[in-house]
Formats: sequence, C-alpha cells, structure tokens
Amino acid sequence: MHTFKRTNVQIYNKTAAPVTSDTLYWKKLGIPYHIKEFGGIDYIDFCNQDTNYFAVTCSVRVQIYNPTTKLVVKNLSTFQQQAYGGTFRHDGRLLVAGDEESTVRLFDVNSKNILRLFKGHKAPVHRTFFASDTNLASFSDDKTVKVWDIPTEKALHTFSDHQDYIRAGCVSPVSPNLVLSGGYDKIVKMYDIRTGGSVLEVTHGSPIESMIMLPTGGIFITAGGTEIKVWDVLGGGKIFANIMQHHKTVTTLRLASKGKRLISGGLDKHCKIYDIATYQVVHSIDFPNSILSLGVADDDKVLAGGMVDGTVSVYRMKETDQEEEIQFPKQRRRFDAMDRADEVIKEEKRSVEARYDKHFRKYNYSAALEHALRPHLTNKMPHITVAVIRELIHRKGLERALLGRTQKVLAKYLNFIKKYISDYRFNRTLMDAANSFINIYENDFDTLSSEVQQHFLTLRDRMKEEEELTVEFLELKGSMELLLSAADVDMINQIDDQSRLYNNLQDASEIAKINSVISIG
Repeated sequence: MHTFKRTNVQIYNKTAAPVTSDTLYWKKLGIPYHIKEFGGIDYIDFCNQDTNYFAVTCSVRVQIYNPTTKLVVKNLSTFQQQAYGGTFRHDGRLLVAGDEESTVRLFDVNSKNILRLFKGHKAPVHRTFFASDTNLASFSDDKTVKVWDIPTEKALHTFSDHQDYIRAGCVSPVSPNLVLSGGYDKIVKMYDIRTGGSVLEVTHGSPIESMIMLPTGGIFITAGGTEIKVWDVLGGGKIFANIMQHHKTVTTLRLASKGKRLISGGLDKHCKIYDIATYQVVHSIDFPNSILSLGVADDDKVLAGGMVDGTVSVYRMKETDQEEEIQFPKQRRRFDAMDRADEVIKEEKRSVEARYDKHFRKYNYSAALEHALRPHLTNKMPHITVAVIRELIHRKGLERALLGRTQKVLAKYLNFIKKYISDYRFNRTLMDAANSFINIYENDFDTLSSEVQQHFLTLRDRMKEEEELTVEFLELKGSMELLLSAADVDMINQIDDQSRLYNNLQDASEIAKINSVISIG
C-alpha cells in the first residue's frame, strides 16, 4: 500500500547538544527544593561526614540543615551582627565563623556552645578555615590574614601584605603550613607559617571573590570579575588556564567528584561545571537568581546554591533504583488465555498527521502556506514554516500558492522572510521564496497595499546589509589568509636556515675527521 511522504520538518531544526556522561550524571540532580532565608546567602559548607549536613551562613546566624528532611538541625544564633563564612572542621564536630564585629567564633556543633572567641582583627572577618585540628586561618577587611592557635586562643602569625579588603582564602590540603589569600587589590599571596612570610605572589587582574586549591596542592584557582584563572604553584605562579564562561562577576568556586570537577557560580545566575583535565564546561545549571555561594557534598549527592534574595536551592541526586520503582510499579499478574498465545501482534501506533500535510495530500497548496504562516509557527517553530515553503518549492507549487492571496497573507509572508533571511539555516530557501514573490508581483507592485510594499522595501534593505556584511567577511578572510601565508613563508625560511646550519656543521665535522692528527707521545 502506498503511503504519503510527510514533510520533513527536522531538516532545519537546530541540532541538539551532544549528550555526554557528565550531562547524564549531573542531570540526576533533578528538580531542586528551595529554602528561604533572610538576606543574601554569604557561605555554604558541607560536613564531610556521611550525614551530608550543610551549614548556611546568612544574616546573624549559621543554620545547619539536613538535606533529607529539609529541616534545620542546629541553629547557631549567638551573633549580634552579620555572620560570615561558617566552615566545618574535617570531622564535622567543630564549626568556625567570622562576623561583622571583627571576631572569630569557634562552635561545638552538637552543643551549639562557643568554645573560643578570637579577638584581634580590626574589621569584619569574611572567611575562616581550619588549617589543622589546632589552628585556624582568618581573612579580614583590615587587610590582614591571621593564623590562630585554638588551645591558647592567641594569634600565631599576622600577615599584612595586602592593600585592600581580603574576601577570599584557603589552606593547602596537603600542607597546613601554606595559606593562600586573595584580596580586592587583585593580588594572591601564599604564606608559609614556618617562615612567617610570603613565598608566592600572583596578580589576578580583578578583585578576587573566591579561591580554592586542588587536592594535590600543586594548583590553585582564583575567581574575580568574569574570569577564573588556574595557577601552578610548583611552576612559580605560572598561569595554566584562563576560563571565561561567565558574563557577570564570578562569586564562588567549589570542587566536586573527588577534585575532578570544578564548579563556579556567578551573578549571571549560571552554575558551570568544568572538567579539571581540560577546563572545559561539561554541564551548566541555571538558578532563578544571582548566585553568591555554592556547596557540594563529597559524594556529589547534594548541591546547594545560595542567592542574593536569601533563597537556597538544594539539588539532590536521584537514586536510580527508587526512580525505576516509581516509574514501573509492581502489578498483580493476571493470567488469561492470551498468555498462552503463540504470537501476539502489537497494536500499531498511529501518529497524528499535521494539518499542512493534510493540505499537501489534497494538493491544496494555498491552504498549506496559510497554515504555515500562523503566528505560533512563525514565532516559536520557524523551521516548520521554512520546511513547508521548501516542500512547496520542491513541488513547484509556491507561485501557485502565492497567487490570489490576500494582502494580509502576503504581508505575513514577506515579514517572515525579512525576519529569518539572515539565519544561516534558512537563507537559501528564503532567497528562493523571495524570488518567487518577485516573479509573481513585480509587474503589479503598485497594486499591493502600503504594508506589503513597506515589508518588501525593508527586505530589500536587509538583503543589501547581508551583501555588505558578506563582502566584509570575504575581505577579512583574504587578509587572514595573507597573514597566514606570510607566516608560513617565514617558517619555511627558518627551517631552511636551520637545515643549512645543520649541513655546515656536518661538513665541518667531516673535514675535521679527515684532517685530524693524533699525536702519540
């Protein structure tokens, strides 16, 4: 039985992004749930234990959440003013945070009591980290970095080399004696507690908002402005990579997948995930508002992002077994005569035929064109409209479809061509469509309505712009080819010079062999 060949509407559709293992992995995070706090979310930190609890520093408190129950399990609210940078110790038993009052507070997570209160800074302390079980590092707006001794509650070292606020810092994961700081003076400094001074300095180029060090301790990453820069510690501060994937300020950096993935968040509402081996984006997550902080569990099962409006979006990794159980619930098996059948013929699923294909089947070309020019197709699915026009051209029915059309339909037709003529996917087909219109109405142009004439004149101007742009690109291409050919000539000359030098050296070596005299005395 002969079947009708339907219009191929996928030929002009945009190609989908390739599905990689990272895409499949991170899409398991699913739909987030939201937690509402007061004020911007300053910092999020996950406990490294099996609980995956995470601390949210916001306003005058640090709250610890259970991602499974979505409830607050601990509330550290002894701050009188803004709290900053609440961070867990590796065992999850202690938490340290700075505040607007220039103090550093050490909490027992279970009892919520303040164990130590470190005083010595003269401005707000924005970041605090554990250097070891008995040492803390704090980074303050008073342009200093302090290393504290927990048992004695005293400052062991004070580094004051920065010229502006210090809003970022970290401690080497392999050596507790190395502390890095990043300031609004655009400078990164590495301090060695053993020597009591700076051992490395690099310039990021923008005020530094966040920084992190890879687990190997040989590379650290800084974020400032719209750039993320990767630095080699062992190479003396040599820059490895410059990542520019955000179009607004990057505010936070995190590591995931045991240090194999880098996560960044910015004011552009985007969360980017990079492969540490190539520093290329492997996945992207869009947030509803500008991101101030990110946190991720060690096993990647929970990702939390804090935003400027006080909202925390929490993504949880889907469990595959549970998902399959939900999608395919168990049903009571029913036995009937059909179970003993030798062969079961599956019911053929019939797809719904598009309206324009029904018109094509009846050779009603004018109705197919009018249907393709409906606003919901021209605005949201232009590839379908172009596919219908292409099919009309293939059937040699476009001019017949345009004959006798109302001025309103002709205006829609020209407006569509004018709108999408510069799209590289459609330009060839739409050029033929414009030529068909000219062939029909070139002698009757004065009889067309003013709206249709205006659309046609605008299309003419658009075509002139496209032609001029094409000429400019061709000139640019010629200039680039000239430069590349000149570079190739220089390279060939260098190779020839090196070959001559090598040949001369070989000749000199042969002459020396012939004329050499060995004196035996």
